[in-house]
Amino acid sequence: MDRLTPVRRWPALISIAITLTIWFVIPTPVDVTPEAWRLLALFIGTIVAIIGKAMPIGAIAIVAIMLVAMTGVTHPGNSAAALKDALSGFSNPLIWLIGLSIMLSQSLLKTGLGARIGYGFIALFGKRTLGIAWALTLAETLIAPVTPSNTARGGGIIHPIVRAIAESLGSQPGNRENGSTGRYLALVNYNINPITSAMFITATAPNPLIVTFLAKGTDGVLQMSWGMWAVAACLPAVVSLLVMPIVIAWLYPPAITRTPDAPRFARQKLEALGPLALAEKITLAVFLLLLCLWAGVPAMLLGSGWSVNPTSAALIGLSILLLTGVLSWEDILKCRGAWDTVVWFAALVMMANFLSKLGLVGWLATGVGGAINHLGVHWSVATLLLILLYVYSHYFFASTTAHITAMFSAFFVAGLGLGAPPALLGMMLGFSSSLMMSLTHYGTGTAPIIFGSGYATLAEWWKTGLVMSVVNLTIWGVTGAFWWRWLGYW
Repeated sequence: MDRLTPVRRWPALISIAITLTIWFVIPTPVDVTPEAWRLLALFIGTIVAIIGKAMPIGAIAIVAIMLVAMTGVTHPGNSAAALKDALSGFSNPLIWLIGLSIMLSQSLLKTGLGARIGYGFIALFGKRTLGIAWALTLAETLIAPVTPSNTARGGGIIHPIVRAIAESLGSQPGNRENGSTGRYLALVNYNINPITSAMFITATAPNPLIVTFLAKGTDGVLQMSWGMWAVAACLPAVVSLLVMPIVIAWLYPPAITRTPDAPRFARQKLEALGPLALAEKITLAVFLLLLCLWAGVPAMLLGSGWSVNPTSAALIGLSILLLTGVLSWEDILKCRGAWDTVVWFAALVMMANFLSKLGLVGWLATGVGGAINHLGVHWSVATLLLILLYVYSHYFFASTTAHITAMFSAFFVAGLGLGAPPALLGMMLGFSSSLMMSLTHYGTGTAPIIFGSGYATLAEWWKTGLVMSVVNLTIWGVTGAFWWRWLGYW
């Protein structure tokens, strides 16, 4: 071995310093147990390490699991119980749902079905630049339920199609004239991603974590099923997806508005892919089966005895792909994103769960809620302030998972204390957790991939992100609230 891959020194030192300061220097508050305070020290240190990218997030998670086990913060004096607590996250079915779904999504890339879907929509709707933008939204929306890696979806599947289309139109990064068309498509490409991520539990990795927090924050009363989430999100999401390309065209108009050659280019790409292969047909059938199972169709048609757990459904789908040879075990072993997600998700879920059990989340929520309640405003205004504070604090995070893990539970419980209806508050915070991705060029994994293509400057990206955050929050806050009221959710 010629080279070591050391920890990034300064982020690691800052993380350690913050952990030790909270543990040893800052006095434990009166209403908090020493164990809860020490676990908070480890948790904040972990989040700081993730934000600073001291190591890959999976490696940080392993260290965090080790520290929880060795310090015994969850079970002082009982090392066996502390180890069991530290590893408890791996038994969470929702974590495995996301891991399995990432494995499933590999079939979209391997078979070429994802690219075929994208070019198919371009061929149908691509005569105008705005039509291309809506075609991209349709393509990503179609594959969103089965691609929980929003980075793989927006950056790995849709972005290469965007670049190919932009280049076919003669739009190159840095070109002030024709380059504006590529800029427009790149900004649309990215801003589809937060909206589709909000649409389905399985559309981005942290969504199941939100489901867990909502259930725990209401003692199991608010249980968001896959179908309930999808129905709640569909109307505001459709409005956002229709409006977003128009807003971006207003901000940064493309130089080319008519693209009569784009459908021909897309058809050439489809011809190169050839007829629908058997592997693509099997993949398509598996995804349709999964959508039916996740949406609870068997239970609706045949009774509750036929309901299938979402994680079990994912296992069924992956098993079919393995048995038919669409995916091989080597493909699964090479799926680093899935295994990485399972590891870091398990660590963060475990720490968040025990912070709640030890009473820390309730204490934090009381503090946040008390500060807002001190203003003496109606619960609706207080909830709006809470959501705005939650969303725009994402400027300080390079990971939606880190942000959600650090803040969601406390803000949800604080909102409940302010008198907000649980379902309304939970859905607004939950959907906002994806919508806030739009803000920066580092807000989620998709951002640096698309920003790195060079079509948009930093100022253009941040301006678009800020405007779209306001537009999306308004649409989801107004349209969503009326929609959820009509559905009887609150």
